[in-house]
Amino acid sequence: MGLLTGDDFERLFATFTTSAFRLETRDRYREAKNESAPLRRFLAGEPDDMEWLRFWLDLVRDHNAHGRTIRRVRVVSHPFTDYTRFGLAVAEHNNAAGDHIRYLDRQEADRLGLPHYDWWLFDNRRLAFVHFSVDDVLRGAEIVTDPATVGQHGEWRDLAWEHSVSREEFLNSGA
Repeated sequence: MGLLTGDDFERLFATFTTSAFRLETRDRYREAKNESAPLRRFLAGEPDDMEWLRFWLDLVRDHNAHGRTIRRVRVVSHPFTDYTRFGLAVAEHNNAAGDHIRYLDRQEADRLGLPHYDWWLFDNRRLAFVHFSVDDVLRGAEIVTDPATVGQHGEWRDLAWEHSVSREEFLNSGA
């Protein structure tokens, strides 16, 4: 199995034409190149200028300006991990840029029969199974275009979106 990595993986986010959706199922992610210092600052209660996220936020704004949507559902466990708390804080900026992130309790995701792995669905035609190392570092994405597999993930996307809630609703629910 060949994995898309680096620029080839990033190209997925520049080339979709209508929609991108991600199901995030992990309690922790490690992006050594850009998230380790912001996570450390967050845990220390230090301010963050979000400069490390500027490329993504600008990309999201551009997609939205051209009528393309980016949506995500984050499946979360209780109690929250440090990374989940960090992600909730950062999501305020993502959502403001148009990266629509919603939340779903892990027990509800299990009840719904959602898969326990991360994936992106682009334009309802291209599925990217996201692979990680044992220490939570992104390894790359495996691309699948089989219509039945893509269709099943489209159904899971709709189910996850329907049962998830906005960041604000999630935080206000006492999660």
